[in-house]
Amino acid sequence: MSGLRAAGFPERAVRARARTGTAEVFPAAQSYGAELFGADPQAGPRAPDALDALRIVPPVFMPRRLEKLIDLGREPSYEDVDLRTPVGGFASELPFYLSAFGSTRAGNGDLGVAAARQAARLGIPMVIGENMVPVHGYRRGGDDGTRSALLARVAAYAETVTDGVGGVVVQQSTEDADSEVWNLLYSDPGTRPLRDSGRLGFELKAGQGAKPGLGGMTVVDACEADRLAGQFSVRDLLGDPGRRLRSATPGTFTEEIVRQQLRFMRNNFPLARTWVKFHPGRDIARAAATAWAAGADAVTVDGAEGGTGWAPRVFLEEVGLPLGECLRRIGTPGGDLLATGRIWEGGRAVRVLALGATAVGLGRAALLAVDEDPREGLVRLVEALALETRLLVSAVGQYRAADLSPQDVWSPDAPAASPAVPVGDRS
Repeated sequence: MSGLRAAGFPERAVRARARTGTAEVFPAAQSYGAELFGADPQAGPRAPDALDALRIVPPVFMPRRLEKLIDLGREPSYEDVDLRTPVGGFASELPFYLSAFGSTRAGNGDLGVAAARQAARLGIPMVIGENMVPVHGYRRGGDDGTRSALLARVAAYAETVTDGVGGVVVQQSTEDADSEVWNLLYSDPGTRPLRDSGRLGFELKAGQGAKPGLGGMTVVDACEADRLAGQFSVRDLLGDPGRRLRSATPGTFTEEIVRQQLRFMRNNFPLARTWVKFHPGRDIARAAATAWAAGADAVTVDGAEGGTGWAPRVFLEEVGLPLGECLRRIGTPGGDLLATGRIWEGGRAVRVLALGATAVGLGRAALLAVDEDPREGLVRLVEALALETRLLVSAVGQYRAADLSPQDVWSPDAPAASPAVPVGDRS
């Protein structure tokens, strides 16, 4: 059978599965911690999607620019655009936040701490992802002063951020709940300055864009697999005797469970902000509305383009709604809407803001920027993004990001507008 060929069929993929079995379901185990996933790796930095297809369309007549001119006593410019934005209960210098990355190797070590410091310098909120404590423990610092990975990132942020801006939000998954992560943080003397100043938040994680409907997945070595086997599902599915697949459970959610969880968060942690993160599911509008009605300070929507997570290939390529469709289904938000999914430049950020988002998250782009320059990479990336955002917001005749609206973008699928009737021809 070695000479058999299958014209018009993915022969190479089938043969690879026949050779290595379940290992082909996932990206190469060796790539874990060295590559960032969540977008088509063959498509380059900007694969077109429905969101990218939108055009930003400045009007000819700009009454708000006239108001600004009168207020300033001069012609306004892009430098007059104010990007300060309330983000999920925090004051933020920009309509951006650092998206969650948790127990992965990329986010766990020096990159995570460097990203925290730079986010703090920028005065934007930072989210810390799930499974940090179940995987790495919770250590305030012993005789050697060594903190756990979670507390190292919190401390780096808190020591750098300016008073009155920013905030730290910590996710909790099912395994995190078993480890009482929120209780530990809320009662920790080291986090008290953030808590008492209203700059500590907790995010209920109901899903993520990289693998909607699944929990976190991590590649671990054999020694770590033995240590974690009592807390997680650990399986030999990767075709590598030195590596195992550690899987977390996604949790079970209904509308009532979300309401109860938010009630629990507000009652038990009254000084903390309450966020909820949803994957890009087909009922995303109902999920977001449920969370806002239950008092969530913010709802995070992670589009199918989002996530730095290592996940099964079929999920990375075929599961979940694109971010633009999530925003279309939600329509007018019922509260702060935070959106993430391949945000790396101002055009995409402004489109997302125009479609109703309060702020946009930087995940994969942030890690790449910090990897490029651990001291200044994220700051420079965000400075470039902020400049593009100011230019675009000014171009549509607005002077705050919150004033953007769906009128500022045009879709090639939209019906043609009726031609205007010249004034002299009106009867």
